[in-house]
Amino acid sequence: MRSFAIMLIGGLALVSCKGPAREGTDMEYARWFSLEGDRIIVSSPFGGADTLQGPLERLACMSTSYVGFLDALDKADAVVAVSGKRFLENELPQAQELGYDNALDYEALLRSGAQAFLCYRVSAVSPTYLSKLKELGIPVLEISEHLESHPLARAEYIKLFGALTGCRSKADSLFSEVRDRYLALAKPSADIKVLVNLPYSDRWYVPGGDNYMTRLFLDAGAHILGAVPGRQESSVISMEQAWEYASEASFWMHPGWCRSRSQIAGIHPLIASFPVLEKGQVWNNTLRETPGGGNAYWETGPVRPDLILEDLVHIFEGDTDRDFNYYERVY
Repeated sequence: MRSFAIMLIGGLALVSCKGPAREGTDMEYARWFSLEGDRIIVSSPFGGADTLQGPLERLACMSTSYVGFLDALDKADAVVAVSGKRFLENELPQAQELGYDNALDYEALLRSGAQAFLCYRVSAVSPTYLSKLKELGIPVLEISEHLESHPLARAEYIKLFGALTGCRSKADSLFSEVRDRYLALAKPSADIKVLVNLPYSDRWYVPGGDNYMTRLFLDAGAHILGAVPGRQESSVISMEQAWEYASEASFWMHPGWCRSRSQIAGIHPLIASFPVLEKGQVWNNTLRETPGGGNAYWETGPVRPDLILEDLVHIFEGDTDRDFNYYERVY
């Protein structure tokens, strides 16, 4: 599963993203792929480019979000091997479990008959398993969806998966619907102040002002306190700085693994005294956690940022007597 990796990458974004040089049909928002019919051209902020010709019928996936894209196209049955199967909301009974990175199960991959291996990287260092896949003759497509900074850029990767499975027209239509709905929901100003996250290994990360998560909150009418303008990577704040933000904030969003205010207060004595914990609203994106420990927010959220934005808009407007897509209130 890539959920936790995405949370950190989404906050840290440890690369300097310059516009890629590429051929083919450019996308409206996405920066790291283009299409020529069903021919996919991917590039990476770490350098290099790959191509893959669709359509294909049997795919191996290293990320839960890839399953979300394929499911939206009614092509989840094309996933014949996946990493972190137990974390998925979509159970994929036909798929082999692949394992991760250096512990990749190559025998399971070969048994699956996958025609391509879809993966990602988190740094300029090439994953060691890629050389083994080349030896086995399995085509690899490195996808950089998780490094896109705009929610609609990530959603536009449904076009890549459409080309991959012969569903270009359907993918284009679905993206148009999501884009139009997202833009209709987006707010013109961001006046509500929000504290985000919890400390991880004694470091409290706040996403940069140009980050994917920050963009979602801005479009919902809220400002993440501590988000540095012009930066995609995260800043690290002290507990004392977090307390200051907690005195300004009306909302506390994404408090990690915590499902209750008492759990939050038990993390650190200073956190127990945060004003927002007593006077504000606390919400987490954990409504659809899976029995295996996964979270649909990271599986289907990338392809449906309009549903995430819908939740956030209702939360910040106080319209909470309704069903939510991904969020639940923490009491």
